[in-house]
Amino acid sequence: MDKILNLQEHADKALDWMWAVLPNLVIALFLLFAGTYVIRFINKMVHKFFLKKDYDLALESFLQSFINIALKMILFVLVITQLGVQTTSLVAVLASAGLAIGLALQGSLANFAGGVLILIFKPFKIGDWISAQGVDGTVKEISIFTTKLSTFGNQVAVIPNGQLSNNTIINYNALDTRRDKIDVGIGYGSNIKQAKDILLAICNDSATILKEPIPEVYVGELADSSVNLTLRFWVNNPDFWAAHFHVLEETKYRFDAAGIEIPFPQRVITQMKN
Repeated sequence: MDKILNLQEHADKALDWMWAVLPNLVIALFLLFAGTYVIRFINKMVHKFFLKKDYDLALESFLQSFINIALKMILFVLVITQLGVQTTSLVAVLASAGLAIGLALQGSLANFAGGVLILIFKPFKIGDWISAQGVDGTVKEISIFTTKLSTFGNQVAVIPNGQLSNNTIINYNALDTRRDKIDVGIGYGSNIKQAKDILLAICNDSATILKEPIPEVYVGELADSSVNLTLRFWVNNPDFWAAHFHVLEETKYRFDAAGIEIPFPQRVITQMKN
């Protein structure tokens, strides 16, 4: 009989505890679902706000990512507090967890700091073609921890911001103009002056190659089987590759027409007689 009464007492206590906790649990669930909806709404409003304003795309991407994470952290604290966790206890737990997580995620914190440095010093922006960490590509996104590049082959390269901010970056779009350098070999029997005049004429006839600074061509090397000419010219950044390939193709056509030889490796096989 005493056991039955004891079980009944425990059951009553459990029921009382459940009725006491249930309202907070319902409110916490409501906060979770409502907060998730509100966060999505705020993210959409922030996105629309940035679309209407002419801000730097890198700053927009970074701030949207940061706002989204910050709102979710606030929602987590509200839900946990509603479940009865004391604020002081929660702060102590978060501080201890923050220290442990900080030690475990030093790389992630370095990436976050790197993202902030990229936004402050702006070594590149969305749409720039850069070379970094052995990867060449167009900057598509700068988030809190990583930067995404679209490579020439249309692959996505994800580079941690910490590495980007602490290593060499070549930004090919930082300046309006860019200088190209093309090496062309001619035979030792060819006329050097004629070849130089042809290369300069190609530059003068091209609408994309700038006339100031003037194109230059000179003998760069007396190689084993060729005289190597070096051509240098300036173009506007968007015209760089079009001008580069045009000069290469036009050089072949005009050298052939003028009878100027472009040497290529040859191998002579001699059969020895017994």
